[in-house]
Amino acid sequence: MTTAQQLAVIELLRVRAFPAERGPTELGRSGPGYHLAELFRGDGTADADQHGAEHTALTGILTARFGEPHHISLWSVRTRVSAGEEIPDPWRELSDGFEYLHLWRWEGRWLALGAAGEAGPDGEAGRDGEAGERPFRIVVAVTETDPP
Repeated sequence: MTTAQQLAVIELLRVRAFPAERGPTELGRSGPGYHLAELFRGDGTADADQHGAEHTALTGILTARFGEPHHISLWSVRTRVSAGEEIPDPWRELSDGFEYLHLWRWEGRWLALGAAGEAGPDGEAGRDGEAGERPFRIVVAVTETDPP
């Protein structure tokens, strides 16, 4: 998927109504109050440079449109889920695969951009570990549910 196509997906999710029930969509999956879509998936260490470039490009474009993002860690969300606390989607699902998110707020909705396998804003390795252990992924979430 090109950067232009990724931005088109983000724009579509940004304005799309949320469904009453959770289920798959042509772009990923959606549920009450959220949409999730995978924008990039790689399957090896050769994808590391492309993964970083895609994430950097999207972050830059979204920052130009919506302002500086919040950088949030999902560690506490993951810990709370492990302890049995009910955390609403998309936050529960995002905490299972992403260490950090870039997060923007506009018109009553949140836009979250997550990159698996990338170092977080403090330079720590993402929870996916070394390149190649899991596919590189970039996921976008649009939700009206505030982060926990």
